[in-house]
Amino acid sequence: MSSSSSSSSSPPSVQMDEVRRRAQSLLSSSGSAQDVKAEVQIMASIPLPPSEKYRHFTAEAMLRENTAGRSRQEVLDSLSRLVKALSILEKYGCNLTCPARPRYWRSVKHNNPVFRTTVDAIKGGRTVLYLYGYTNQQIDGLSFPEEVTEPDIEKVAAVTLEVMTLRTEVDTLIKGTHPHLENFKDIIPFVIQQDKLLSDAVVILPGEEQQHGDEPQVLSPSPKPSQVLVHRQPLKPLTGSPAASDCNLCGGTVSLLCPSCDNKPFCDACDDLFHRHPSRANHKRDRVQSSKQETCTICGLSTVHAQCSTCVQRLCLKCDRLFHSHPDRKGHNRTVITPAKTSSPSLSPWECAHCTTVNEMRAVLCTTCERPRLATAASTVQESSLSVPTSPNTEWQCKSCTVMNQGSSILCEVCERPRLATRPPVAPLLSSPGSLSDAETKWTCQFCTYVNTKPTVVCEMCSLACKDSAGVSLPRSLLQTPSITKDQPQLGERPQLMPRVNLELKRQKKMREDGLNLIHQIREAEKRGVSPEEMYAALCMCGGSNINPCDWLTSELPHLLDEICAMAASVQLNYKAGDTEMQSDTVERDGEESELSGPVVAGEGVKLSRAEAKLAWLAAGGDTDRAVRQLLRDRQVKMRELHSLGFRDVSQCEEALRLSGGEVKGALSLLQRPLLEPFHQHIWTDQPEPPIDPKHPDKQRMCRRLLALYDLPSWGRCELILSLLQEPGVTYSLEDVVQAVKESHDKDFIRRLLNNECPCCLCIFPRSKMQSLTSCQCSVCHECFGQHFTIAVRDKHIRDMVCPVCSEPDINDPEQLDSYFSTLDIQLRDCLEPDVYELFHKKLTEHALMKDPKFLWCCHCTSGFINDGDQLKVTCPSCRKSFCAQCKKPWEPQHQDLSCEQFQQWKRENDPEYQRQGLAGYLRDNGITCPHCRFQYALTKGGCMHFSCSQCRYQFCSGCNNPYHKTGCKTAQCSYTGLHAHHPRDCLFYLRDWEPPRLQALLQRSGVEFNTDASNGAQTDACGVMEQKDEAGQQTDSPCGIQTQPGQAGLCEKHYREYLVSLINAHSLDPAALYDAQELTRACERYQVDTQRGESEDDKAYHTRLLVKLMEVPLGEKVPRNK
Repeated sequence: MSSSSSSSSSPPSVQMDEVRRRAQSLLSSSGSAQDVKAEVQIMASIPLPPSEKYRHFTAEAMLRENTAGRSRQEVLDSLSRLVKALSILEKYGCNLTCPARPRYWRSVKHNNPVFRTTVDAIKGGRTVLYLYGYTNQQIDGLSFPEEVTEPDIEKVAAVTLEVMTLRTEVDTLIKGTHPHLENFKDIIPFVIQQDKLLSDAVVILPGEEQQHGDEPQVLSPSPKPSQVLVHRQPLKPLTGSPAASDCNLCGGTVSLLCPSCDNKPFCDACDDLFHRHPSRANHKRDRVQSSKQETCTICGLSTVHAQCSTCVQRLCLKCDRLFHSHPDRKGHNRTVITPAKTSSPSLSPWECAHCTTVNEMRAVLCTTCERPRLATAASTVQESSLSVPTSPNTEWQCKSCTVMNQGSSILCEVCERPRLATRPPVAPLLSSPGSLSDAETKWTCQFCTYVNTKPTVVCEMCSLACKDSAGVSLPRSLLQTPSITKDQPQLGERPQLMPRVNLELKRQKKMREDGLNLIHQIREAEKRGVSPEEMYAALCMCGGSNINPCDWLTSELPHLLDEICAMAASVQLNYKAGDTEMQSDTVERDGEESELSGPVVAGEGVKLSRAEAKLAWLAAGGDTDRAVRQLLRDRQVKMRELHSLGFRDVSQCEEALRLSGGEVKGALSLLQRPLLEPFHQHIWTDQPEPPIDPKHPDKQRMCRRLLALYDLPSWGRCELILSLLQEPGVTYSLEDVVQAVKESHDKDFIRRLLNNECPCCLCIFPRSKMQSLTSCQCSVCHECFGQHFTIAVRDKHIRDMVCPVCSEPDINDPEQLDSYFSTLDIQLRDCLEPDVYELFHKKLTEHALMKDPKFLWCCHCTSGFINDGDQLKVTCPSCRKSFCAQCKKPWEPQHQDLSCEQFQQWKRENDPEYQRQGLAGYLRDNGITCPHCRFQYALTKGGCMHFSCSQCRYQFCSGCNNPYHKTGCKTAQCSYTGLHAHHPRDCLFYLRDWEPPRLQALLQRSGVEFNTDASNGAQTDACGVMEQKDEAGQQTDSPCGIQTQPGQAGLCEKHYREYLVSLINAHSLDPAALYDAQELTRACERYQVDTQRGESEDDKAYHTRLLVKLMEVPLGEKVPRNK
């Protein structure tokens, strides 16, 4: 008994184990899927349920999870995606079992577009990778654990076989050719309920071919036998004599006869499928000698049915229907050559010779690897007659429009002409008689075949001049239109010819859109700093995917460059070992071999840099293999150049080229540096270096030393330095002169740079040793700059840290002050001692805290702090004394549950000490409050109105709180540059000059009460109001001490006026009501009120009008108005 018969008679489980062991042994040793192809087919056809057939992973769960769909078509699409993913997983397994594993076999990257769209798109894909050994989770993918040095070949082979078997079964389920569908009826109900065995397939009769032209030709059986007899023709039985020219199974063209099967005829596809069974695998078939028939110019498989004279095509029946279904081609006139067949040459599925996937009979490309059907074994018979290229994966050039297409494409991407079609003749453009003027201006470029619509001498697309002497590209008005319908037969009604111009315009539009799209991509890349060469190479690498080329250059190009360097080093290493074949394959230029001459590389592999690899990759247009060859050629040229210059050490030359990024000039500098080291040691180290003497008689020697030491730009600059140092009475050093000469070659300008007087110490310094502030143009020497700010930080306020010469900037301008301190911080970082600089930062922090609205000054001490509470009673953390957070008065128990106004009224009525002080106490309680830091002073406003806060150094008017400006201010129409402030008309600055009766009259006009008599027990001989005085250059607080006058409430006249003005401000009274004519005019001029007198306007009306306009101007916003 033969082995095939014995295996077929054994139980399925035993047969499965035998085939599994045999296939696992083959795959473990060879790692090739082709070696176990027959065993996988046997394992897939064994009648076992998936739970018994698959041991390592649950095939049932994988099928259920990946076939979730509401319709049959959705399930079939899911199964197709599963087949593609299983094919990729099969390749991963074969790579691991192959003896010559790839270099990067240890990891699987998630950013790989093929991985994302196949394995990662299905459920259960990563489970198979875990079974292979990819168990270590990385950021960008999966990898083997570090302790694993070799994969488990036996386990990987077993899992790979199950992946291949499942892929084969799912593929046959999609095609409806699975021999045991009952094993999947509970797993994939959508497909199994409508699919039957292959013997139930039917073929469409000729009468129904037009009706069912778009349906698949393998259909589900009809529910009634009578319907089958009427509408469909069953397959021919296995017994009987078939027609001499028809296949026994599909009815196609016969190519083989099998004597062992009673001389049954088969086509190539059916023979491959029928004799794949183990019991018929040893049958010997005879080739049928048949005359060669002309095949279709599109599919290359079926015989020619009709010839189209308009588009010059010879097409089969189906290609003719599909190609001429386009609206632009419906009017083409065709001539029938042979009667149409009722079926295609092969109704059976065909198997891809590359990935062994079984595809549908009408599929032109493989659904898994996308290789064309022309590359399969079933089409080798016709290859010679069709002139198909030997490798279907190589690019091919269209003979019509010269566009380079991918190897897997059948039609041209631009002109849609088939791969095997020849270049069509240039036909004249057909147009109506009325459009002759338009056709005369059109001409076709002989270089890019673009149809130009304007009578220009250059093409609009390629900008090349038309030099066609034959007149092919000239306007149609100069050409004679030939008759293309002269020899065509008249088939009843005269067909309506469709002009070729529509197809040409479509092709031209496509070419233009592609060109504009490429230009847009290049411009967008240039915005991101990517050159057009890099963009073109990146498009070649990822043009078929959805990855942005610019993103690919950032993420994937460095890895590709490292791979190119590694490949080049490996090739060079093989060459050094004597592998001359590798040398011949890797170092050839477009078919021409170049000799490898020059120094022989010794040691380890060649050292290459990414910069060199990138240049080679760009020169190769993105082709990795060409980039490796180009990289080795460029490195050889550079090594020969360095060798010719006398550098024989190959390892040093390679290291220098790597460090310089492949630049010969940089490598030469690195190689020459150690050679010059002994000379440097001899010149500068063995003996003390003599100083440069400007008066040395050997002037050239001094100039050479200057060039060597200071990197001067020219010989003339060295002579200029020597001439400046030889001038009489010079005090600057050589380094100062060199620095000045580097900035300019003008001798007078250099002298100005070298002679700068410090306004503080009055010494002469060069410009490079002077320091300037950003707020002014003053410059001081480094020593004075450091001393000034050191003293200011240690002993003064932070607002005193201004320019020591002009006292800029204006500290009362908050915006200018903040920007000034931000730049000053950078300047003081290098010129102050660490402890002084730390103190400066501490004061700067306190200055920033003072701007916080929750910042409070203690009324008992000079400390400040942040108050986060909302209570009136606040306790100072420094002196532990309490005060009111609102009125800043010392806290008393009577203040509890009373507002500040109520508490102040209580003190006036009940506090004897307060009553004894009289109005002096009132003025003290309503003293001066700094508007910047809110620090409160128990002082009066009398005397000088220019008040300087001791806490923040803010200078303001104590009567209106407006700031004092040392220089020009931002107020409109103000040109004064000295110390000044802008006071409102109700400020004490103006009202202090009024006599008390006049102030009392203003109060009486509004019914405001005021005191004229002193309080009981108040001091009446001298005024006791506290005020700030300037004594011996220091500001101190002391009593007024001026003699009091009767009727002024126990105060001196100055402070009594202040008391009256405080009542005027508290009630917001406008003093303009008591202005005389002169005061009214001056106030209007100060507020820029129009003082132009009207015609025939008397004085009273004029002054009344001015008073109304003046009183429209608001009073001072910052004037204290305490009641």
